[in-house]
Amino acid sequence: MFERSSGVLMHITSLPSPYGIGTLGQAAFDFIDFLKEAGQRYWQVLPLGHTGFGDSPYQCFSTVAGNYLLIDLDLLVEDGLLTKDEVLEHKQENPDKVDYEPLRKSRMELFRKAFSRIDVDMRQQIDVFRRRNDEWIEDYTLFMSLKEEKFDDAPLWLWSDKKIRSRDAEALKVVREQLKEEIDFRVFLQYIFFTQWKAVHSYANKNGVQIIGDIPIYVSPDSADVWQHPQLFQVKMDYTPRKVAGVPPDYYSATGQLWGNPVYDWKTHEAENYHWWVWRVRRNMAMFDVLRIDHFRGLESYWAVDAGEETAINGRWCKGPGMKLIRALEQQLGKLPIIAEDLGVMTDKVRALLAKSGFPGMKVLIFGFDAHNDNEHLPHNYQPNMIVYTSTHDSQSICEQIMDICNEEEKQFAYKYLRTSPNEALGWSAIKSVWASSARISMTTMQDLLSLGADARMNIPSTVGGNWSWRVRPEGINSKVAEMLKEITVTYKRYCPYIQPQIEIDQDEEQDEL
Repeated sequence: MFERSSGVLMHITSLPSPYGIGTLGQAAFDFIDFLKEAGQRYWQVLPLGHTGFGDSPYQCFSTVAGNYLLIDLDLLVEDGLLTKDEVLEHKQENPDKVDYEPLRKSRMELFRKAFSRIDVDMRQQIDVFRRRNDEWIEDYTLFMSLKEEKFDDAPLWLWSDKKIRSRDAEALKVVREQLKEEIDFRVFLQYIFFTQWKAVHSYANKNGVQIIGDIPIYVSPDSADVWQHPQLFQVKMDYTPRKVAGVPPDYYSATGQLWGNPVYDWKTHEAENYHWWVWRVRRNMAMFDVLRIDHFRGLESYWAVDAGEETAINGRWCKGPGMKLIRALEQQLGKLPIIAEDLGVMTDKVRALLAKSGFPGMKVLIFGFDAHNDNEHLPHNYQPNMIVYTSTHDSQSICEQIMDICNEEEKQFAYKYLRTSPNEALGWSAIKSVWASSARISMTTMQDLLSLGADARMNIPSTVGGNWSWRVRPEGINSKVAEMLKEITVTYKRYCPYIQPQIEIDQDEEQDEL
C-alpha cells in the first residue's frame, strides 16, 4: 500500500501568520507548494480537534469537531464576513509562539461578528452541512454551549444541573431552545472550519501531497463523546472516570505518563460491533489520506490506573480489543492506509498484533543513540514496512538530543553514526541517514529541517503549560531548504513527482461525510 517516499511533520498551528497562530489560509497552501517543490509526498499534522485542557490536540472536546482557532481570518474577509480593518486589529507581535488564552477570546469576538453577517445563501449551506453531520454536531454544539455559557467552563462531571448532565430529554429540549442562537453560532464555526479544511486537503492532493492525520486513541473525559456515549467508557454515573489511561515509567518519565483519559469499556464496543470506532475512522478517512493511530499498543493491552492516583506508577495492564477491532474496521471500511504508533513499552504480543494488522510501525532515530547496544531505532535496523522519523512532536529535536541531552559517549557515537561533527548541520545529517534506510516512508520535522534546538520543542510529555506553541518563521520555509531536501530525496530514491491520492474521494461524497 505504501511506496518508497518521504514527508514532513508540522502541525498547522506552527505555520506562520500575522494573527498569532497558523491557520487554514494562504500559509497552508504555501507550505503545500514547499512540499511539492521539495519532492515530498506527505504532510503529517497533529489532531485538528477543538482543544481543551492544556491546549493539547490530544485532549479535545470532541473526536471529530474542528478547532475554530485554525479558521483563517483573511478568508473570512474574502467571504465578506469581516473587514480588513477588523482583522488587522487582531495582529499578534510574537511570530515564534502561540499564546492561546488571549487568542481564544479575541477570535470568538471576531467570529461572532462574522456570524452576524451571514446571508441567506450561506445559511442554506450551513443547514445542509448541519443535516449531514447531525449524528455528532447537535450534541457537540449543545455540549460546548452548556459548558461555556451556562456552567462557566466547568468540566462535565461538575455541571450543577443533574438533569442536564444526565441527558434528561425534557431538560435538554428546554436548554436547546434557550441556547439556540449560541448553538447555531457553533454550527457556523464548524461549517467554516470544514469548508476551509476541504480546500486545503483538495489543493494538497492536486499537487501530489497526501496528508497524514492523527487519531488519539483516547478521548478527553470532558468531552461531548463521553457525554453522548458514556456506556462506551469506564466512567461513573456522574461521568467521573473509574480508570484512566497512561503508560508506566518509560523513556520520557520515571513516574510514567498519567493522561487522565477514561479507558474504554471494550466489552460494550465489541457488543456493538465497534460501531463508534468504525464511525470515527470513517470520518477521519474523509478528512485525510493516511491515518496514524496514536498509542497503537493500547489496542493489544493498555495501562489502566485508578482515577485519583497522582502518578501512573500504580497501574496494571488490561487486555485490549486486538484484531477484533481491526477486523471490524476492515470488514466495514475495507483495507485502510493506517500507520501504527507503536512506541513505548513493546512486548511480543504487541509485535504480533502489529504483524497481523499489516500496518507499518514507527521508529525514531534519536531514540537509537546507544553506544553499547544494537538499538532497533538505528537506521540499519529499519525494515521496509515502517514509517521512520528523525524526531517527533513529543521528543527533542536532533540538535537538542545530541548537543544537550546525550552523555559524551553517546554524543560521540551519534556523530560517528551520522558521519558528521558539531560544525555541521546535524538535522541534515540525520535526514540523510533516515532517508537512506530501507523503510518505505521516512519523515522529518520542520525543526530538524532547520537544525533547531530546545527553543523549538513542540511538546514535553507529562508536563502542562507552554507546550504546542512553537511556530516556524516565514523565512524558514524557503526554496533553498526545499532544493536541499529534494536533492536528498532524489538521491535516496524517494522522489515521487506525479502522485495521485491513495484513496480518491469524490468531492460530493466527501462533503456528505463532512
